[in-house]
Amino acid sequence: MQKILVGLKRVVDYNVRVRVKSDGSGVETDGVKMSINPFDEIALEEALRIKERGEAEEVIVVSVGASEAQQQLRTGLAMGADRAILVDSQESLTPLDVARIFKAIVDRESAELVILGKQAIDGDNSQLGQMLAAIWGRPQATFASKVELAGNKASVTREVDAGLETIEIDLPGVISVDLRLNEPRYVKLPDIMKAKKKPLDQLSIEELGVEVAAGIKEVTYEPPSERERGVMVDDVAGLVAALKDKGLV
Repeated sequence: MQKILVGLKRVVDYNVRVRVKSDGSGVETDGVKMSINPFDEIALEEALRIKERGEAEEVIVVSVGASEAQQQLRTGLAMGADRAILVDSQESLTPLDVARIFKAIVDRESAELVILGKQAIDGDNSQLGQMLAAIWGRPQATFASKVELAGNKASVTREVDAGLETIEIDLPGVISVDLRLNEPRYVKLPDIMKAKKKPLDQLSIEELGVEVAAGIKEVTYEPPSERERGVMVDDVAGLVAALKDKGLV
């Protein structure tokens, strides 16, 4: 296999408590730690392990967003990716738009495998992998907890309600990964220094020949309502009465 493409999205770090802006126009990001989407980090780790086993020659990380996403791409390069591509966009794109952009990059790079996180922790859409596979016309395997490659086929174990399911897909194809697949490596200082010299290409959506359609319009944001205090009951009858008072039974 020549190339593996991995998507990296810039998101608010999962350890940070998300706060809505006072005007309700979005999520507060000023002074907030931003990181690689955790599922995407797992996807990159798996791609790097495939390359280290000699089953791929190059790992390319891709992000779609503002110029600040270069920071996350540089982290991906420090982890071990060979090249990075940033598709500049100041707009809030729909998953379908991003899938079209990834398809254009797949064609441009002649990638044989695309590995993505199963979802981003900000939008939680879990749509990109499925949409990309449909547009590309290639097989997909979602929510992978184990990946094995053999020639032009991939065996993927995924968790389902009844237990574990193992499927086999032909390559080229798309795989989206789950949390239990692996544990991403830590980035070391020498690797951070080396990453500064690795190529990071910036492209516009127009250069890729992708037309972005008017999609989802974000009207307003608001935090979830505060949880009500619990009620102590003495017995089952008291529990039933409390539930009836709330209209739950």
